Amino acid sequence: MRVAISGDEGFIAHYLKEELGDDCQILTPDILADENMLPAILASCNAIVHLNGHSPDQSLERSDQEVLRIMRDEARVILKSVQSHQGIHLVLVGSLRVHPNPRREDEYYSSESPLSPRDIAAEGQLWVEESALEHAMDTHPVSIIRTANVQGISPAENKGHGVVHHLCREAMYGFFNVPGTGEEVKDMIHVKDLASMIKSIVENPPPTRGAVAVGRGQGVRMSELAEIVSQATGASPQYNSQPGEEVWGIVDGWEMGQRIEHKPEVSIQDIIEEALSNQ
Repeated sequence: MRVAISGDEGFIAHYLKEELGDDCQILTPDILADENMLPAILASCNAIVHLNGHSPDQSLERSDQEVLRIMRDEARVILKSVQSHQGIHLVLVGSLRVHPNPRREDEYYSSESPLSPRDIAAEGQLWVEESALEHAMDTHPVSIIRTANVQGISPAENKGHGVVHHLCREAMYGFFNVPGTGEEVKDMIHVKDLASMIKSIVENPPPTRGAVAVGRGQGVRMSELAEIVSQATGASPQYNSQPGEEVWGIVDGWEMGQRIEHKPEVSIQDIIEEALSNQ
């Protein structure tokens, strides 16, 4: 099986390429812009994984109006190419930001969660998803993955991603700001587990279409996370900060397990230890 990856941001794409090995082709901006090269590459591909949760221009804020246009323009190239090549499984990887936060702690993110994009980038993500689903067929199946907060280190920059890395970076100054009141619960997933889950979905396409929310299926209360970081660093947590557009709540682990063979292996404690050692 040969897989193409578009929307490379140097983080998820790096780990996914490691997971897929030599049967993986990164679709660079130059390839996407070449009307001859792109069809030639896709002719040998069984699947395209499009990283759809952000603007191709990483310098833009998620709320920038320009983000919507850029995300649409890049996706149009991918969608058109998929439609012209039979047998390609399109996998769109975005975030849970297309959903509102659950209203109760016993309510989980799933394929049935209501849709209400939180920012411009989430609007762009949803536009791409809906456009792809309009053309989903048994010869062109579409899988949609919406992820919880992704944790890990970008090898190129040695930069930590995700809320845990953010708290640990701030803790180096003697205090750190905890979004919300501390009572909120957050799901998260390590990038290595996410790459394995994407591979599992790539290898098992739906009959025509499918969607799944991905995380650990377990949450951590922010006050508990803050206490662990505080004990490890000696820094003081500062509560009652603005929660902003943080994603609270837990992914439906049962639904995730029905769709994906790989189970999350990196624990929250492992994620915290990695973040602390990266400062």
